[in-house]
Order: sequence, then structure tokens, then C-alpha cells
Amino acid sequence: MAEHKMKKIQVSQVTVNIGIGQVSDDVEKAKDLLEKVTGKQAVKTESKEGSKKFGVRSGLEIGAMVTLRDEEAEEFLEKVLPAAEGINKSSFDGNGNFGFGISEYIDVPGVEYDSDIGMMGFEVAVKLERPGYRVKKRDHKPNEIGKEHKVSDDEAIEFIEDRFEIEVSE
Repeated sequence: MAEHKMKKIQVSQVTVNIGIGQVSDDVEKAKDLLEKVTGKQAVKTESKEGSKKFGVRSGLEIGAMVTLRDEEAEEFLEKVLPAAEGINKSSFDGNGNFGFGISEYIDVPGVEYDSDIGMMGFEVAVKLERPGYRVKKRDHKPNEIGKEHKVSDDEAIEFIEDRFEIEVSE
């Protein structure tokens, strides 16, 4: 029997992030790398709070990120997941979200080494959800998502293994 269309899991968004952690020219290189890997405009991220220990003031540019949605997100995952060194079960958060890292961007198929950028890695955060999650986000009468409708870890793992043919390890 076919699965009900409202129970079908889908990729809502993929966020690709590089955190430099300090003010330097590497922020611009990180932005260029993300634009090269994703094909989309990247934005610089600013520190929210200052930290004397790390020598960072509030409002300084310390990273770059890109958000991909819908088909672009799935295409990006198909390209990047084989380069990931495996996804652990502990990478899932219980709400249908998971993350993984790519240690060097040259591991991604179709991306060539750029001497201007150097060697860098990036983090990928994936948000999975079912149709109907707008109920939680809408302005007029927002409501909670029922626990039966939320994406569990087991469902998210099954979706990733079936859809992207990636093995999730313990």
C-alpha cells in the first residue's frame, strides 16, 4: 500500500556553513568557496557576541553561509553526501535534522582545487520535514506539530539511506 502524501518526508532546507572564527581574509575565501561549491550567492556571517578569550568583538565577520531549498537542496546533497566520510547516528537530533562535515572541498565530485582559496572544509546542516509544517511557522494561528507527524531519528535515517543510498553508522 502506498504511503499517504502527508506522511512523505522531504528535504526542507540545506545550510552550508564555513566558520573561520576570527577576522581575516579567509572569510572572503570561504564566501568564494561556498559560491563555487553551491553555485549560489553566499553571505558573510557576523559574530553575535564578543569574546575576549577568542579576541572577537560583536558584529565582526567570522564566516560565510548559503541556504538551499527544495530541488537545489536535494541536488546538492546528491553531490556532497558521497564525499562525506560517513554519517553517524549521533548526527541526528530527534526532530528530523542532521549535520555532517566535509574536511576538504576537493573531495566533492566536480570541484577542482583553487590555489587562491587553499584547503578548506565546510559543514552541512539538513532539515527534513513533512508537508504541513507550515502550521508551526505561519503568522495567523500558529500551532504545534503533532508528535506522530514529526520526523523521528529512525524515519530520517531510513529516508536518507533510501533516497541518497548512504549508510548511516552507529
